[in-house]
Amino acid sequence: MHEKLFALDIGTRSVVGIILEKTADSFEVTDIVSMEHRERAMLDGQIHDVIAVSKVIQAIKDTLEKKHGKLTSVSVAAAGRALKTERAAISIDIKGKPMLQHDDILHLELSAVQIAQAVVAEKNNSNSSHHYYCVGYSVLYYRLDGQEITSLIDQSGEQASVEIIATFLPKVVVESLLAALKRADLHMQALTLEPIAAINVLIPQSMRRLNVALVDIGAGTSDIALTDSGTVIAYGMVPIAGDEITEAISDSFLLDFPLAETAKRQLIDQDIITVTDILGFETEIPRTEVIESIMPSIEKLADTICEEIFSLNNNKSPKAVMLVGGGSLTPKLPEILADKLNLPKNRVAIRGIEAIGQLTIADHVHRGPELVTPIGIAIAAHKSPIQYMGVNVNGQTIRLFDMKEMTVGDCLLTAGIKLNKLYGRPGMAMMVEFNGQLITIPGEHGTKPILTINHKDVSLDYIVQDGDEITVQQGEDGRSPRLAIIDLSDGLPSKQVTIHGVSHIIHAELRRNDQIVTGEESLHDNDKITCTMPGTLEELFTKTNEEHLLRSLQPFTVNVNEKEVPLPLFGGKIVKNGILTNPASSYEDGDVIEMIQSSQPLTTDLAYAMKVQLTFSIPVAFNGKKLQLTKKLAQFYRNGQPLTNEDVINQEDMITLVQHKMEPFIFQDVFMHIDIDMPEHTIGGFLLLKNNQETTFNETLAPGDELNILWPTPSPK
Repeated sequence: MHEKLFALDIGTRSVVGIILEKTADSFEVTDIVSMEHRERAMLDGQIHDVIAVSKVIQAIKDTLEKKHGKLTSVSVAAAGRALKTERAAISIDIKGKPMLQHDDILHLELSAVQIAQAVVAEKNNSNSSHHYYCVGYSVLYYRLDGQEITSLIDQSGEQASVEIIATFLPKVVVESLLAALKRADLHMQALTLEPIAAINVLIPQSMRRLNVALVDIGAGTSDIALTDSGTVIAYGMVPIAGDEITEAISDSFLLDFPLAETAKRQLIDQDIITVTDILGFETEIPRTEVIESIMPSIEKLADTICEEIFSLNNNKSPKAVMLVGGGSLTPKLPEILADKLNLPKNRVAIRGIEAIGQLTIADHVHRGPELVTPIGIAIAAHKSPIQYMGVNVNGQTIRLFDMKEMTVGDCLLTAGIKLNKLYGRPGMAMMVEFNGQLITIPGEHGTKPILTINHKDVSLDYIVQDGDEITVQQGEDGRSPRLAIIDLSDGLPSKQVTIHGVSHIIHAELRRNDQIVTGEESLHDNDKITCTMPGTLEELFTKTNEEHLLRSLQPFTVNVNEKEVPLPLFGGKIVKNGILTNPASSYEDGDVIEMIQSSQPLTTDLAYAMKVQLTFSIPVAFNGKKLQLTKKLAQFYRNGQPLTNEDVINQEDMITLVQHKMEPFIFQDVFMHIDIDMPEHTIGGFLLLKNNQETTFNETLAPGDELNILWPTPSPK
């Protein structure tokens, strides 16, 4: 037995009922009934008078039941123009968080969907965003720290963001459909969307990678859907369609609206149109004349459709345009659209039901493009039915518009629960100053929400079933950071040094608000922390209580004639790793430091440092004996006492220096260096010789002079 499918296409001007029979591998259209609304019960595809629409539905149902038996369930379509598409993006701070997991990314995506939902509600003057069903969304891109990325899973950084495009359907559209069907004693077996219905039977999935526009031109509205990149990318509607052409014929030839509608249909296949105007005159008018008179209205219809296509398609023409619906038969319309869209004429075409694959049609059934959508509704509702389910979210019963496998996330969206408030808030951050640099320490991250279905823990993408009970518990808020002071420096720095063979461990000094601390104390907001390590050898000796070593390093100085004279060779010295250095130099871990103690200088060392010549000497020979004559040129005194060359000079001694003029040696200076032995027997007088020449006591001497003194003695008897 063949399965019988009953579908309704509830349009602005009329309602079409269709009976299809499902065979093993095809569908057969066995009956179609079309009835116009008796009054303006529909406006732009939305039911405004439920009772009036239900009467038309009841009449179609009664007609079909006479041939096909009792009908209790029906498939219907929501108008595509009711769909609202919105893009939204959201970014979150992930600095310091663990790597992103699937649940984190899903939460981010759904938060973006809720932003889009709120925008749709605001644009449509709705007080509540959950008055719109999300019937699907796609991720346009992920970004990590501003760079586009394929996936955020297991990524870490500072900021993650996602942009989505989501499609929404107002609940009132579905609720009004349900109410009209209920009055006609019909159960809504399945729901689809009008553009999706037509696209599903005319544009297979493999063709949706192409940028194609489908335009369903009805009586009151023209619905537009665009495909690209394998999916339906946009839906639109313009409130102008076949009635615009009917009204133009009515105005041009003074016809009642129903007669004008009849005349419009004659334009399809008749060269001469016979009309009777409101005055009762019957006239025969050539088809070309009628078309010429209504051409401004055809141009207006084409302009309006093209403007919407450009708007939906980022201001560019699609690759092709398919026209369906009764209004698509408007004369010259395909050619005019092709011209306005800058497309070849063969890229804009009317598609009738003959273009639907695996479909047979009973002989008595009328064929035409106006039947594409009703047939598509029946087939799409059979292949991909959209049903309702009821779930309970935190005690609130909600109904879900089941266009796909519904998840916990979908339920939370429908219930109006703000996903971005489910995660616990991060703890308050702490500001501290560390060695003069301001540091922000973030608080702990809040925890994830706890989601359960029927008391079982689940995630946001868990598939829900009719009757499920969902509970949502907000995640706990994060705490303010809890750190010890020492955590700021990743442990207390230290260095090991050896001073005079003794090993020392030098630890840094920690201070909080100028008070010395151990580092184990808790860190508080606005603390000022310093962590200092002795940086120079001078600071190191102070830290190790060896300041006395510093004193030994002081320069050796004496005061000579009330002027300070440094003796640098006699101060203490520092040797670091075998190399001379100074107290201001730095040191490193493992250094070996030795001190060379200061020594005390002699008088000669002081004279050398001051470049003072203490004596002046020349060599001479006296009576054949070599002799060194020496004369003082300078004399140091300490406390009035003369200093010998070997006297020790003390630190900060008060010294007086007396210098003499250098004068030449004379013969008599010899007698200051030797003792003269006079012979016992002399005959008076003596003779002074210099270089065997007689001389005097005042004769100046030169180095190497031969000096003699001769005593006359009596001759032997």
